[in-house]
Amino acid sequence: MDQDERLATIRLHLTRGIGPRLYGALVEHFGSAAVAAEAGAAALAEVKGLGHAKTRAIRSSIQQADPEAELELAASAGAAVIIRGDPEYPVALTYLFAAPPVLYVKGSIVPEDAQAISIVGMRKCSLYGQDQAERLAGGMARTGFTVVSGLARGIDSAAHRGALAAGGRTLAVLGNGLASVYPPENARLADAVIERGALVSEFPMTVGPAAENFPRRNRLLAALSLGTIVVEAGRRSGALITARLAGEMGKEVFAVPNRVDAPGAAGVHGLIRDGVKLIESLADVLEEFPDLEIAAPAGADAPRQETLSLKANLSAEEARLMEVLDTQPAPLDVLASRAGLEAAKASGALTLLELKGLVRALPGGRFVQRRTDG
Repeated sequence: MDQDERLATIRLHLTRGIGPRLYGALVEHFGSAAVAAEAGAAALAEVKGLGHAKTRAIRSSIQQADPEAELELAASAGAAVIIRGDPEYPVALTYLFAAPPVLYVKGSIVPEDAQAISIVGMRKCSLYGQDQAERLAGGMARTGFTVVSGLARGIDSAAHRGALAAGGRTLAVLGNGLASVYPPENARLADAVIERGALVSEFPMTVGPAAENFPRRNRLLAALSLGTIVVEAGRRSGALITARLAGEMGKEVFAVPNRVDAPGAAGVHGLIRDGVKLIESLADVLEEFPDLEIAAPAGADAPRQETLSLKANLSAEEARLMEVLDTQPAPLDVLASRAGLEAAKASGALTLLELKGLVRALPGGRFVQRRTDG
């Protein structure tokens, strides 16, 4: 693709009112993005799905779009701009109906990421849900799967942490542009994901998190993975949208059972009633992929050995906090006092311990030592 076509693709991508479907219709009608970007209102009105009422606004927006400025902003943020057709564009997305014409990536997507599993669930999840997401993500990572999730609070964050703690790769697909991280408290987690995978978005750099963005984000979660695991979901959870989209794409869908009276049980139990496979262990997932070259799962003692290794490489502040942490949740100020640390230093050390999979952050600003039995 020559430079004019690349810039025109980005220009159309930045245009308000042009999503992936309309972009495809424009290129099909005009033969190229460059010709479409220069078309007048009368010519645009002839495109299927458009009409005279929309074309003036779209034409004006096309003229206002600045692809050079977008490329400069991406470069300053350390994000690569990948056009569909580029070698770096994920092969899995090329099969997606109305695939994004442009992707933004911070970090790296490698061929091995084609063997991926997505893990999704509630933002307001339980400690049980976090445990299961981390446990399954760690297990999938140790067998060579890349773990894909959405960097949201709750289950998504636990899935990324589980993969990272196991030394695996993870991709975070965002519902906003890569000029910022959402939620903001996941900034350090996002940095860790970039080191062992990538942040991925189809939205222009400065687009903020909006409700209408997340169904589009969810279709990428499903498309980038061979299967989707749902851990805790309400009856109208976004995780169920991801599961539905995965099923429609012919991907595997799995559900982790819960207590019948738990807030996150309704969605997953509904999936199970509809025929989705109930899973209790890593083996339940792996048996659905008999044709893949999967590394032998680590033995039962592997998580404990990983934890011992991590504990041997702690900073002084981290070690002091680990001495005062136990299985009973405690707030930051209490832990800082017990460890004899300033609150700011304790907060930073706890964040690092969380990324290492040794500590879990709970609602209300409380922290608890993570189980090490895998």
